[in-house]
Amino acid sequence: MSEPSPKSAVEITAGWRLMAALGGVALLCGVLIVAAFQSTLEPIAKNRRIALERSIFSLIPDGVTLHIYAVSTQGLILLRSDQSMPKGAQRVYAVYDAHRQLRGLVAEAGAVGYADVVRVLYAYDPQRQAIVGFAVGAHRETPGIGDKIRTDAAFQKNFVALEARLDVSGQSLAHPIRTVKHGSKRQPWEIDAISGATITSRAVGRGINDSVSVLLPRLRPHLDKLESPP
Repeated sequence: MSEPSPKSAVEITAGWRLMAALGGVALLCGVLIVAAFQSTLEPIAKNRRIALERSIFSLIPDGVTLHIYAVSTQGLILLRSDQSMPKGAQRVYAVYDAHRQLRGLVAEAGAVGYADVVRVLYAYDPQRQAIVGFAVGAHRETPGIGDKIRTDAAFQKNFVALEARLDVSGQSLAHPIRTVKHGSKRQPWEIDAISGATITSRAVGRGINDSVSVLLPRLRPHLDKLESPP
């Protein structure tokens, strides 16, 4: 059997050229992908910010301006647009009307539902000490069942005046917010669950309760500061 003839210099050169060409194409594709990703970061962030602001103003229709604060055990900090959230702090949006009067506060909450974390926004009225608005953010609950928290009118009525009152110490809720079985709501701090979507309904109640239990005691000493915009 004859041995295979060694590759000629021309064949070797052609092989290297092919590898170089393929490497160049791969490098170019990588550069283009990174460039495209970087170029879309700012528009995506802007669109998310616009969508968030629309949701906030939908919860407080009289609002025309808002300011973002970080609330923690260390106090209340007005956040600039380029400033990151301090570790351990909660974000709260103070919403003001055309006369620079505080119309309400909006915060975020989340808890694990049937499929994943259910994230929501809720509006809080300091004068009424109640949650007066609710909007669903991201969730992956079962279409037609769990996602009824977004569309069910009766469920939305839970958040017209959901009591979130602090006790006399100001350090905890007088009555924890809780979700009860559909049709059994008796108290203003209870959320009437959606029939057939109890797990998701309970996630909403648990998330809001966990959020306000920490946020409201921290906010209480600073409500006077929030009464008018900076």
